[in-house]
Formats: sequence, structure tokens, C-alpha cells
Amino acid sequence: MAAPATPHIDVHRGGDRLKTRVSWLDSKHSFSFGEHYDPDNTHHGLLLVNNDDIVAPGEGFDTHPHRDMEIVTWVLQGSLVHQDSLGHSGVIYPGLAQRMSAGSGILHSEKNDAWRIGGEMHSEPVHFVQMWVVPDQPNSTPGYQQQEIGDDLRSGDLVTVASGMDVYRDRAAIAIRNKHAALHATQLQPAKPVVLPNAPFVHVFVARGEVEMEGVGTLYTGDAVRLTNSGGQRIVSELPAEVLVWEMHARLSGWD
Repeated sequence: MAAPATPHIDVHRGGDRLKTRVSWLDSKHSFSFGEHYDPDNTHHGLLLVNNDDIVAPGEGFDTHPHRDMEIVTWVLQGSLVHQDSLGHSGVIYPGLAQRMSAGSGILHSEKNDAWRIGGEMHSEPVHFVQMWVVPDQPNSTPGYQQQEIGDDLRSGDLVTVASGMDVYRDRAAIAIRNKHAALHATQLQPAKPVVLPNAPFVHVFVARGEVEMEGVGTLYTGDAVRLTNSGGQRIVSELPAEVLVWEMHARLSGWD
């Protein structure tokens, strides 16, 4: 189904997000997730999940399965330990792009890295955003990829973090298995604007800070903007801020 021809901009405030709170987890969901279901809020374009999670030290998500999903994790503060059934393990931290392709099936866990290299325990929570998009083809071979991009982010430009689009083949830090989607990130520097891509579907998430978006106004931490048949707007901030932008040139078949 083709996207509506008329440009549309929909602002979603951070305080209105669905929430899951337990002793070790503070999770805010941009879309329906787990026990939270809203038939009018299941996805935007190809983006199914945009979870904003804070996990207490020494805690996390025990081993659990995934299938046919491209999962990108973006850490804002602290560190997150990834382990999966293919033998991949690593510590994800701010400035590291990471992707897990669930493919035909994978088990993995994600835990707050509660121990430092010297052996002492720390008390810092980990704060991260996890995003899911569907792959082009089901039942592919599961995979994992990570890449350091901290230096690029410090430029204040819009950096391509993950992509399956040909146009970003030589620019994306990591690959995802969807030829219609790309994730960009920026650590905005004062008075240095970035320009949003033009696409049938764009999802803008203010991971932290306060920004001004052309045609929208002020956005705060946790706010999101869903654009349809739009783009080209400038985003600027007076203070450092971090924004995640999905550019999508297709929508989920059968979901609208």
C-alpha cells in the first residue's frame, strides 16, 4: 500500500509513551510493546519498536529468543553486555553502533555491565534505545555487527549508523537487512543545524536534550516526530543534544 500523498507531521510527546516499570527496569515504549497494545500505534513505516530503557546495575534481560528482526541498540549512558547463542559477546557503550540480525532464530541476553575492568562493582545504570525493523527476507542466517563511530558523532553532523540502502552502502557504520531503511544519529552542537532526509516515512526521536525543529517547534527528551511524505526540515539546538532519525522508503505490508 502506498503512503498517503499529502505530507503529514505527527508529534508524540515523551510523557505520553507507554511505560513498563519494575524494580530493575524503567522502559518507555514509542509503539505497542509486550502487554501494552494500541491498535492505532503499532509502528511507523518499517519501525516496530523504539524502546527507551534504563536498567539498574547488575540487572538486565535474561536469555530470550528473537526471530526475523533487525535489532539496533544505541547506548546513551553506561554499558550493556550482549551475549547470544552464536557465541557473540561484547560490551556496548556510547558511540558504538550495534546490530543483531535475529534471522531464522537466535537467543540473546542484555545485562548492565556491573563490573569494571579492575574488578570493582559500579552503581551506574545503563540507558539505551533499542529499535527493531523487519528484514527484507525471513529465515536468513542470524548475525551480529558492531562498529565504533564516536569520532564521527562528535562532528555534530547527521551520521549514518545502520543501513541496508544502496545510497548509504559506503557511509553506514553497520548494515541491516532491509534495503528501504537507514538509521542516522547526531550529537547536535550548539547553533549547528542538521537537515532531515526526505522519505515516505521519517521517525525523529530526541534521545536527550532540547531541540528546535523547523515547522514543529521545541522538542524535549523523549519526544518523537513521525513524518509521512516529508523531510528537509532543519533541527538545531542551543545546547548539546542527541537525536536518532530513521529514514524509511517502505511500510510494513499488511499492517496498515
